[in-house]
Amino acid sequence: MKNLMEKLEALLELGGIKKEIALLAVSAVALALSIADVVPLPFDVAWVSIILCGVPIVLEAVIGLVTAFDIKADVLVSMALVASVCIGEDFAAGEVAFIMQLGALLEDVTIARARAGIEKLVKLTPRTARILSGGDEKIVPAEEVKVGDILRVLPGETIPVDGVIVSGQTSVNQAVMTGESLPVDKGAGDEVSSGTLNQFGSFEMRAVKVGKDSSIQRMIRLVQSADAGKAKIVGIADRWATWIVVTALTAAALTWIFSGEIIRAVTILVVFCPCALVLATPTAIMAAIGNVTKHGFLVRDGGALERLAGVTKITFDKTGTLTYGTPEVVGIECDPDCGISDDELFALVASAEQFSEHPLGKAVVRCFKNSSCKSDKDENRAEEFPLVQKDSVQNFVMIPGRGVSAEIRKRKILAGNAALLSENKIALPPSAEKSACENLEKGCTVIYAAVDGKFAGTVVLSDTIRVESRVMIQKLYALNVEPVLLTGDNKNAATSVAENLGIKEVKADCRPEDKLEKIVGFQAEGKKVCMIGDGVNDAPALKRADVGIAMGGIGSDIAVEAADIALVDDDVKELPHLVALSKRMMTTIKLNMTFSMTLNFAAIALAITGLLNPVVGALVHNAGSVAVIVNSALLLKWRKR
Repeated sequence: MKNLMEKLEALLELGGIKKEIALLAVSAVALALSIADVVPLPFDVAWVSIILCGVPIVLEAVIGLVTAFDIKADVLVSMALVASVCIGEDFAAGEVAFIMQLGALLEDVTIARARAGIEKLVKLTPRTARILSGGDEKIVPAEEVKVGDILRVLPGETIPVDGVIVSGQTSVNQAVMTGESLPVDKGAGDEVSSGTLNQFGSFEMRAVKVGKDSSIQRMIRLVQSADAGKAKIVGIADRWATWIVVTALTAAALTWIFSGEIIRAVTILVVFCPCALVLATPTAIMAAIGNVTKHGFLVRDGGALERLAGVTKITFDKTGTLTYGTPEVVGIECDPDCGISDDELFALVASAEQFSEHPLGKAVVRCFKNSSCKSDKDENRAEEFPLVQKDSVQNFVMIPGRGVSAEIRKRKILAGNAALLSENKIALPPSAEKSACENLEKGCTVIYAAVDGKFAGTVVLSDTIRVESRVMIQKLYALNVEPVLLTGDNKNAATSVAENLGIKEVKADCRPEDKLEKIVGFQAEGKKVCMIGDGVNDAPALKRADVGIAMGGIGSDIAVEAADIALVDDDVKELPHLVALSKRMMTTIKLNMTFSMTLNFAAIALAITGLLNPVVGALVHNAGSVAVIVNSALLLKWRKR
């Protein structure tokens, strides 16, 4: 029996959307010839439509009943087809089958369009990699690459795994992962992601994340778990479909008994089919998933969008979510009495920090290089105060917990915290101390610098706020959703960011359990909560929240796996669109369900009184099914004005 069912299921495969269109075209011609009655055949040409469109429906209904006693729309449609044929209404049977398959085709097209953007990730999965070993180059399957392997990537090739460039210069198209329209220049030390395209130069890289841990595979796992059937609203529609089948059979039987007209009973079976209720709802969900995919979101299941529609609070992590998550030099403050300029101090501190392994030291060097390269205001800046070559930096010492010291062109440089200067008996002027305190209160980090035993100034670093964050927060308020800041940073830094963004509720110094406790507290008050974060410490809160959204680009693997939705390009400006679309999706679903049920009951009343025959009933009912599917498809391009 199992083998027979598998063979029957194989017969149901239509070979893709193109084949569906071809079968429908042939069926449409057959129905047109049938109604014109111009072909002298011993049978009605409508049987072409019955066989091509109706037989697959009947087979699927039989398989569902035999294997799982699954009563769905196909059962009622099959009974309507068989009953129509039995009473000689061949054209009605062919028309019902044709319009049902037309509705199914619209659903398939909608879902195909919805998934198209996501499925590109699967198709772009790298197949092979070039491994360098002992001077030789060997091409192997991408899944055989191990962490630490050195790979070569040629122009035009897809990068096989996540890693770091060790030599070479190139330009990488990262559109598949970040949505950026322009390629990004990369060089030694830069990170590259699997699935992105190497456009120009060849380079060598060291593998860091391989196989299932790579960026492309992580995104694919999110995509493959997207299933509109997990949404609660779809489960309700499925349960209703069972009761509607029972109700339709009862109504048809009673009508036949009291009226004595079997054609009325057949018409009831035709118009009472719940296909609009069952098919249009998941189509709306998948269309919404397709919409947000184009805006950088990967959704695990339709249930996440359903829950998001009811969210009243969105809790944000700060670092990496509302901010860029990387320290940037935001100010150079020289002491007026030191005799050097801001640019010269910046160059000296950056030169001294070149050997430092501390993240802040690396940030100073990176920011100096970027500012020198991009300085259009002063073309001579990079030439006048260049980064001193490493071999010219003498007597470098990294002092744990304090900072660094070095000699640059016979000048002794100290760069670190206040304790470093204090231990070297270097006093801070009152004005510098006051300025440093003001920066610290804003949540900034201050590096104190001294030259030849005298205080020279400070380098101020800060995690800068994303340019799109403020507008995004304002739009959330407009959607009646209240943002809340939950961060492990100190109170000063958290308050400063919250004030800049207009967030009214803040909780600082949060450990992972504190964030979790806060979300549980909101839920205990009856509020639906969405959590947005990127770090491992956010994972418990992401899992506990009604909806968890992880920053897919910079987010940790654990955070992404714990979340319901991943923001691929880390661009939070699209978050209000996600929330607004979820609300619109639920409105569309409710409208579809109301419309389909109203149409069904109105058609039933007309069928009982004899005002509808099977042919007209099929047109009315299936036209309603097509209407709600088309209404759902409108979500693919919807955007709140």
